[in-house]
Amino acid sequence: MKIGVPKEIKNQENRVGLVPASVHELIAQGHEVWVETNAGLGIGISDTAYQAIGAHIAKNAQDIFANTQLIVKVKEPQPSECAMLSRDHILFTFLHLASDPLQTELLLKSNCVAIAYETITDDNGALPLLKPMSDIAGRMSIQVGAHYLEEPQGGSGILLSHVADIAPAHILIVGAGSAGLGALHVAACFGAHVTVIDKSLKRLEQLKQLFQNKIQTVESSPQAISEHIKNADLVIGAVLVPGAAAPRVITREMLRSMHPRSVVVDIAIDQGGCMETSKPTTHAHPIYIEENIIHYCVTNMPGAVPRTSSFALNHATLPFVLALANKGLKNALLDDPHFLAGLNVFHGEVTYKAVAEALGYPLRADPLI
Repeated sequence: MKIGVPKEIKNQENRVGLVPASVHELIAQGHEVWVETNAGLGIGISDTAYQAIGAHIAKNAQDIFANTQLIVKVKEPQPSECAMLSRDHILFTFLHLASDPLQTELLLKSNCVAIAYETITDDNGALPLLKPMSDIAGRMSIQVGAHYLEEPQGGSGILLSHVADIAPAHILIVGAGSAGLGALHVAACFGAHVTVIDKSLKRLEQLKQLFQNKIQTVESSPQAISEHIKNADLVIGAVLVPGAAAPRVITREMLRSMHPRSVVVDIAIDQGGCMETSKPTTHAHPIYIEENIIHYCVTNMPGAVPRTSSFALNHATLPFVLALANKGLKNALLDDPHFLAGLNVFHGEVTYKAVAEALGYPLRADPLI
């Protein structure tokens, strides 16, 4: 199969869909890989490094889309990329369609097949391709929050790290999935007062054991969030409903009860955000202030650490890329129901229930049968 890796063009997105080790494995198994020039520069990988293992270097994205069948990316295709997709293409990337009606419309119009990293499952019902990026975003959320709490950044001037004889800062984490757990790992090291809220009592009990009661766990409810957000200096929104728009569990009224110039980080912004006041931002302009609270809502947080993120993502995605290349679309998906769960768009029709429900499209069930 001919596989294409275009250079990411989303604002300050420097990750790359396939790192050289992945390309080497694909070529070793008889496939042809095209990489757009400078696609790897953001992670310190030159065109020469790709050429040395047998990849073709394309001078632009048009050449990638014209010469390959399987397009492997990191972030959702931008409108100019959607315009280059056709019925002959399989797109494999993060999509987050439930909160993106324009992208969905353009993908349907292109007649391509689009498979989303974030809806592929595993035997435990987890999301193995989303997990590494969620973990990184969660870990980043604490350092980002700590930065914007600094007074020169407009914050309230509170240090997250514990200082003797000074009351510790309060960190509230809403959602205890992969992103929330990543945030907890870092937050617990600060010596701050850390509270995590989740709807799963089983998950909360696991976290108590993992962190040896160094954190406070609370069962999720609007009342619980309202109560604990009042004293929070930093709030991490990490709520996820796989493939669907994130529920808005933190309201404007809740934010009004926080101390002025506190910080909120909405990791769920890729799926529309879990705070009523959230709106997408970029690494170029990462924050805004609403209700006197600093909001950080960057839609590609792991893009700030592209080298770590690219290698972590490739570790998860490569087996699926190999399956598509070796078996073809139909066999790869029908052989693995977890992989099939990633199919979101198939030749002009929506095939993922949560996307169809969120955006009002009819659902095409069993498209490959």
